[in-house]
Amino acid sequence: MQASSNHQEDYKLKDTHPQLGERWPHGGVRGGGGWISSDRVTSTYDLVEQMYYLYVRVVKAKDLPTNAVTGGCDPYVEVKLGNYKGKTMHFEKKTNPEWHQVFAFSKDKIQSSVLEVYVRERDMVSRDDYLGKVVFDMNEVPTRVPPDSPLAPQWYRLEDRRGDSKVKGEVMLAVWMGTQADEAFPEAWHSDAATVHGEGVFNIRSKVYVSPKLWYLRVNVIEAQDVESQDKGQLPQVFVKAQVGNQVLKTKTCPTRTTSPFWNEDLLFVAAEPFEEMLVMTIENKMGPSKDEVMGRISLPLNIFERRMDHRPVHSRWFNLEKFGFGALEGDKRHELKFSSRVHLRVCLEGAYHVLDESTMYISDQRPTARQLWKQPIGILEVGILSAQGLLPMKTRDGRGTTDAYCVAKYGQKWVRTRTILESSTPKWNEQYTWEVYDPCTVITLGVFDNCHLGGNEKPGGGGGAGKDSRIGKVRIRLSTLETDRIYTHAYPLLVLHPSGVKKMGELQLAVRFTCLSLANMIYLYGHPLLPKMHYLHPFTVNQLDSLRYQAMSIVAARLGRAEPPLRKEVVEYMLDVDSHMWSMRRSKANFFRIVSLFSGMISMSRWLGEVCQWKNPVTSVLVHVLFFILICYPELILPTIFLYMFLIGIWNYRFRPRHPPHMDTKLSWAEAVHRDELDEEFDTFPTSKPQDVVMMRYDRLRSVAGRIQTVVGDMATQGERFQSLLSWRDPRATSLYIVFCLIAAVVLYVTPFKILALVAGLFWLRHPRFRSKMPSAPSNFFRRLPARSDSML
Repeated sequence: MQASSNHQEDYKLKDTHPQLGERWPHGGVRGGGGWISSDRVTSTYDLVEQMYYLYVRVVKAKDLPTNAVTGGCDPYVEVKLGNYKGKTMHFEKKTNPEWHQVFAFSKDKIQSSVLEVYVRERDMVSRDDYLGKVVFDMNEVPTRVPPDSPLAPQWYRLEDRRGDSKVKGEVMLAVWMGTQADEAFPEAWHSDAATVHGEGVFNIRSKVYVSPKLWYLRVNVIEAQDVESQDKGQLPQVFVKAQVGNQVLKTKTCPTRTTSPFWNEDLLFVAAEPFEEMLVMTIENKMGPSKDEVMGRISLPLNIFERRMDHRPVHSRWFNLEKFGFGALEGDKRHELKFSSRVHLRVCLEGAYHVLDESTMYISDQRPTARQLWKQPIGILEVGILSAQGLLPMKTRDGRGTTDAYCVAKYGQKWVRTRTILESSTPKWNEQYTWEVYDPCTVITLGVFDNCHLGGNEKPGGGGGAGKDSRIGKVRIRLSTLETDRIYTHAYPLLVLHPSGVKKMGELQLAVRFTCLSLANMIYLYGHPLLPKMHYLHPFTVNQLDSLRYQAMSIVAARLGRAEPPLRKEVVEYMLDVDSHMWSMRRSKANFFRIVSLFSGMISMSRWLGEVCQWKNPVTSVLVHVLFFILICYPELILPTIFLYMFLIGIWNYRFRPRHPPHMDTKLSWAEAVHRDELDEEFDTFPTSKPQDVVMMRYDRLRSVAGRIQTVVGDMATQGERFQSLLSWRDPRATSLYIVFCLIAAVVLYVTPFKILALVAGLFWLRHPRFRSKMPSAPSNFFRRLPARSDSML
């Protein structure tokens, strides 16, 4: 029990108290630069902890001496601060090279009082030659305070090894102290990532990505004319196959054999701007069960189609098809034809829909595709990604466990990726990002990953080569749960479900602030649908939505994977919950108990009413009778009393309001109590890769769960059918009794005041237990005897 309670505490949100805001050092005050701190706090970068860096910008060199042997010069620059060395690329045979490279050294790791900048010549045979150096005293380095302009670089004469005299050549440098708010920070070479070389350097930098602009492409295939098969003796039975990229859809086969088939079917695709794929349509003849004959083909670029902003009809067009099946004589044969096959299409790009690439439960953007239909933003979301604590080792390097962590945040069309912190279980990013908010009822998703693409010999999990970036955990924050203009600083548990159970991988420390730009617009939104109105005027089917969402996720992952550095497919899929539709016994249980908890309030209310009727507490029962008499005598007080009661409940519950944003709840998800085999089933591939006996056991278990669901749904259907049979004369005697009762009730209700009837009914319902029978009532018996259609089922 103690271990379980510790787990529960471990999985909860924790308050943190980071020192947020930028406190700038004084710069050049009476000769005193350096690290004297100031209490002046700026507001541009105020949701992160300040991190100081020494920046060295190496611009270029001139008049470098040439090698006496080769007659040329292959120069490069080495920046040295204590034990850290950074090198620029080298140029071959160039005495006036230009590098334009920035080096950043973390203040926390600076142990030297001097900065040395060496200019060397690369020698492929022996040791690199020394050309000269420039030395800076750390106490004299100026501080740059954004939004000041960048520090102007200067020419410095090179010194000999001892620093006694000047040598030939000059180098242009700029050296200053700054923070992570500096413009040079994202592209700088960092001393804490000195072990990364080659392509891995690009994979550790922080970047901002933008999702591609997605459109729904609606292809209405109406009809075709003059479709001829190679077999002239038989009329074709045709269908249309349409393809956009990897998406392939088919119409139904025309039921009649004809040369002018008619379909009038809608085919829906997802397309991304810029449009790279074509709409390829083929008309095919159904020759046999697995044999189709291509009879015509056409390729159409997507940018020729109309972009529809509402539900107005789009003009249809006829398109001529290319002929198929004539082999080498195709061109000659086509000239002989007096007409060609053609197809009648109505095609448009839907701009009034929002293309769903994420679940509506965790939606972060609900704007339509067409920018002309966007409303003004109602708020600003600012997130400071501070640090992570207690990350578990994700791979082995040189025989020891290590983690190279980075964080990804997704909201709307904007994705951000922090830099990768190497070999640290407590990485500190301290990066701040901002998003425009168009609807408060949206969710921002943040995920932490282990970088497996550093160009080394990392082994994820201890085996294999560098592969996919590993998941460390995910955090979701619903903006509507945040108070405006309040800074939330919490440590969120990073929870991942493994085949062995739920596991805490560490904690992610965030600072979040939601600022409202227009309270009136935000309140106005609460009375409007979440998605654009086209989703309700012309909705898609559930199957269409599932298919289109999968295609949209694939396109987003493919496009973001083409960026530099790429946001990899496994990262995008994890952030977008690509596997949320897969069967899970755990999720089924969790959803079942969510339903049970919803009805618990109604159940507790009915129990209380039952206790009132049973006179368990005579005082309460008497007060209920008094209230009932008042409401019957003054029925106009019923609705005001109900609303006043709800108002008082709301005021009472204000004391118990949530103090923290919601987070991953392991108890709600049934992640702690789940059986090991159920987890193994959840992580199984689709189709399954398990042996036959395991599949049979799971199939039987699934049948038992489905049987319970089937029983519940059947019971609900039975009750509804009994209501229908009251007047359907399926049971003539029951219907006769009911209509006679209805006639008598109509007469009684007509001649009797409603107050008297309500008073009698209420007193009868609240009567004392000694006037009650333990047998079911007559109306209940009558209702249960009514026929349902269950007796007609096989």
